Amino acid sequence: MSITSSLSNALSGLTAASRGAEIVSSNVANALTEGYGTRDISLTARFGGGIGGVSVVGETRRIDAGLLSDRRLSDANLGNAAGQASYLSKIEAMAGLPGEDGSLTDLIADLEASYLEATAFPDSEPHQQEILNNSLNLANRLNDMSDMVQQQRQIADRSINDQVNFLNAALKQVESLNADIQSESLSGVAVSGLLDQRQQVIDSISELVPIREVPRAHGRVALLTTGGAQLVDGPAAVIGFSPSNTIVPDMELSAGSLSGLTINGRALSENNRAMDGGAIAANFAIRDELAVKTQAQLDSMALDLMSRFEDSAVDPTLLPGDAGLFTDNGSAMDPSMELGLAARISVNDAVNPNSGGFLFRIRDGIGAVTAGSVGDTSLLQAAYTALTQPSVPASSTISSQDQSVQSLAAEFLSQVTLEKYTQENTQSFAQSRNLSLTALELQGGVDTDEQMQKLLLIEQAYGANARVIQTIDDLIQTLIRI
Repeated sequence: MSITSSLSNALSGLTAASRGAEIVSSNVANALTEGYGTRDISLTARFGGGIGGVSVVGETRRIDAGLLSDRRLSDANLGNAAGQASYLSKIEAMAGLPGEDGSLTDLIADLEASYLEATAFPDSEPHQQEILNNSLNLANRLNDMSDMVQQQRQIADRSINDQVNFLNAALKQVESLNADIQSESLSGVAVSGLLDQRQQVIDSISELVPIREVPRAHGRVALLTTGGAQLVDGPAAVIGFSPSNTIVPDMELSAGSLSGLTINGRALSENNRAMDGGAIAANFAIRDELAVKTQAQLDSMALDLMSRFEDSAVDPTLLPGDAGLFTDNGSAMDPSMELGLAARISVNDAVNPNSGGFLFRIRDGIGAVTAGSVGDTSLLQAAYTALTQPSVPASSTISSQDQSVQSLAAEFLSQVTLEKYTQENTQSFAQSRNLSLTALELQGGVDTDEQMQKLLLIEQAYGANARVIQTIDDLIQTLIRI
């Protein structure tokens, strides 16, 4: 081997060692950076013209594509379950647990108790006032719960809009990064940094929508949802959504009064199933399914409560078409107008002195013109029985079995709690799986021990090549002195 070829070999070795040290340094510095893929130097032997050594071909980026895909899907599942569980927890807290002061069942129990006490003191205006107060409290609570349900639908609608805007921006970033990666890779420039950026962007997308990443030529990727919607394959898709300024109970996606999603101007299938499974889908489930069901259950309780007091067997003073103790904004019950009734239920002004009514009508009947016998408890007893006696609800949304008002409210809470626990179990499983996959992903990331071992080998290689150059220099100096 000539001095020239030996020098060439040593210099190429120094270059490779220097590049290797840079890569190891980058790996160690980014050991905890999300989306960072471990770099490895890629070398090849150099031949021809009597010159040997090694050439740095470039660097490779190590990731486990299968594990990455599974972790992204778990991100979407976790976001979906967490969103729905959060809504159900709010509804449970809104209704209150049995025995809690101010809970729905507690307010019904207060109304029952006030009627029972009034039967012992039918001449007592304070007891009649207590019935009025408890009736107002119960009606107001149903109003407030209905308002909160619609507020949750409004919040979900706005969240969808924010998430869609973020998704569109992220998809454009992926499109731009795809173009940069293709351009740089064709030019022979290392693209690992761009790949890291793209992985971080795609990771943020996966929390909103469950996606699959499909490799394309020259380092580009395509993104497809697990439901079959194409998000990026060349140009980024444009996801469309129109938020609503206000949402009321009768506004539904199926009726066209609420917006669904579009992709490049084309509406997705019913209920946006092509985008099902992530945080966006959770908000659609809240807006169009969970909250709609909750509203229907509240409306069912309101209708049942009204029907019990409009029965002429309870209040003989009522004529056909007259409203009872509870009204639909002053009107009698109309089963065809059940939707949104919980937001409209109110106490009849005829019994409220603050609205021009008289308290004695609680004892003597809504239609009573003058006060009756102060010792007559028949209507009070009938009202108490109407509240506590199990009967088939006027609406079967919650139950079709005989229920008292109290047990109907307990059935509502039971259904909400059961759904919450089911969703929380789903969330717990999704979270455990997500943590396990994330841990596996980190294990497959930068191994600092491995990098330190590589650095030792690089130092040895650098030292050996430097020694060769020093030896060649000594030989040349000797030749010059001869």
